[in-house]
Amino acid sequence: MTRHAARIGIAATMLWAAASGCSTGSAKAKGGKAQVRSAFAGDLPGMQGDRLRTTVLEVTYEPGGSSTPHRHPCPVVGYVVQGNLRTQVKGGPVAVYRAGETFYEEPNTVHLITANASDERPVRFLAIFTCDREAPLSVPEP
Repeated sequence: MTRHAARIGIAATMLWAAASGCSTGSAKAKGGKAQVRSAFAGDLPGMQGDRLRTTVLEVTYEPGGSSTPHRHPCPVVGYVVQGNLRTQVKGGPVAVYRAGETFYEEPNTVHLITANASDERPVRFLAIFTCDREAPLSVPEP
């Protein structure tokens, strides 16, 4: 693993831990030790380590809500905080991610479906973008 890939992994882990209120150390939490689980570990595409920037977005779709087809120029790690998220990338099957689950999106993959899988409850998820250049986070597909 290259040094910049290791930094990406550490940054993503720290972001996830901060977002979910976990401690990455062994310090005692109120009521006992914190429980920490690995939510995502994976290789990222080659990137320029001296230009990395991470952006975390919280996205909420109301019941039945969705977005139009789009793509992301940078790799994205997603973490579902609440509800169920239905997705499909071009050439892939439909997938449903539930609260507590993570997913990874390759750069420039066309997202045909990104939607709330429920007509009754909202879905809320974190989208963690790691970019090594100036680029829009999302680009609409025709």
